[in-house]
This record gives sequence, C-alpha cells and structure tokens, in this order.
Amino acid sequence: MTALALPSVAVTSQRIQIGAEIAALEGDGAIGGLVTFSGYCRDEGGTLAALELEHYPGMAEREMARVAGEACRRWPLLACRVVHRFGLVKPGEEIVLVACASAHRTAAFEAAHFLMDYLKTHAPFWKREHLVDGSVGGWVAAKASDAASLERWSR
Repeated sequence: MTALALPSVAVTSQRIQIGAEIAALEGDGAIGGLVTFSGYCRDEGGTLAALELEHYPGMAEREMARVAGEACRRWPLLACRVVHRFGLVKPGEEIVLVACASAHRTAAFEAAHFLMDYLKTHAPFWKREHLVDGSVGGWVAAKASDAASLERWSR
C-alpha cells in the first residue's frame, strides 16, 4: 500500500512550471485521480498592468504547510502540492497552483477545493493593483463570498 501524502509547499517569485509540478506528482500507479487548480492574474478589463503580491517570509510557508497538512489528514491524499507566487504578476500569469492526488477523485476534488478556499481567505498574502495608467491602487480587500466558501469546511 502506498503511504499517504506529506504536503509540499513553495512560495516563489518565479513563474510556476505547472506541467513540471504535475509531472512530479505522478506516482507508482496508486493514484486514481489528480485534481489541479491554477489561478491566474486577470487583466480586469484592460485596466490592470500587474498585481503585486506580498507575503511574510517564513510565516506564509508555515501556514500553507499547516493547512496542507490538515487537508492530508482530512482526506486520503497520496500527493499534495501548493505553490504560490509573490512579487509583480502580470495578467495571464499564474498566481497559485494547488494539486491533490488520491486513489479516488472525490477526495482529490474536495481537498483541492478546501485548500483554495483557505488560500483565498487566510493565507498571509496581500494583493495590490498596479494599473495601466501608472497608478497604484490600494490593497485588495477579502471578499465575503470567499469567507462563506471557507465556512462550509468547518461544519
């Protein structure tokens, strides 16, 4: 029997090599489903030049590892990988990758959804818009809808 996953997390200023990240999770034949989510920077109707992402080094990695570990305890995952960018991210570039693998699809889907709901609401990252007109916007506030999505996992 294949051992259950130990989560793997990374915070990077580099582009996420999504194909390579997924290929690295391929296992010994025990994986029946691999669910990935890649989040990208939108251009917000042509007004956004870049999204600035800041984090608290060390804290961000620890928090991501903690919640990825929780996902691994809640679902029988065989692999769990979370990669999050920081720095200036241009429209069309990836911001985050969540990948969860399990013997069955349901666990992989639920764990990936749980991880994204957490990242959207509680991960220690801050976002600020840099607009094409050269101005810099304020820090982006969390959305109530994201908090409501996370709430379902505590029931």
